[in-house]
Amino acid sequence: MNTVVGIDGPAGSGKSSVARRSASELGFQFLDTGAAYRSLAWLTMERGADPANREHVLAVLDGFDYDITLESGSQRVLVNGRDVTGDIRTEQVSRAASQVAVIPEVRRTVNEIFRRLIKTAEPGIVVEGRDITTVVAPDADVRILLTASEVVRAERRAAELGESAEEILRRMRERDTRDRGNSDFLEPAEGVVLVDSSDLNLPQTVQAVVNLVRGRTPKQ
Repeated sequence: MNTVVGIDGPAGSGKSSVARRSASELGFQFLDTGAAYRSLAWLTMERGADPANREHVLAVLDGFDYDITLESGSQRVLVNGRDVTGDIRTEQVSRAASQVAVIPEVRRTVNEIFRRLIKTAEPGIVVEGRDITTVVAPDADVRILLTASEVVRAERRAAELGESAEEILRRMRERDTRDRGNSDFLEPAEGVVLVDSSDLNLPQTVQAVVNLVRGRTPKQ
């Protein structure tokens, strides 16, 4: 049976980088669930549809052929046979992804895709995104909520994008509001381990996650 590690966290918490490196360290596959929503948002805009319009998005979803190639520490994203791994990483797509992700029909469809991928990932998989530990994989072997203070998250994203930390913080708060109402969702659900990386660098955060996984799963 494969080992499943679920990592939740708010925008700018470093989920993708930590999950990707943790997967590589553990020899597991890696699944960035946000890529699916980004891909649907990208396809919606590519077809000239409005990602804020539910009917438009559902029409695109009906012909949404999503696939990924999973390897230790990396993944390639395919939409209707086209590699869009780089195309979906723009700020415009990110904003649109938050709009399509709040549509219940989209979440149900995409979550089923995730569950199929998780079941077949050997010897294990690190899955990151939103609602991973509570909805997508509530029975994961290790469930982690990765967070950091708002200021730290904004500063890290600003350094990555070369933008103003104040502007990043404003957009981050808007995205959090769209994704989960008015909640900051910084409190872990029952059985979920909180990892606060405010005072940790990336290697230290990865090590914290790897230690949790190795401490809770049988040695091979």
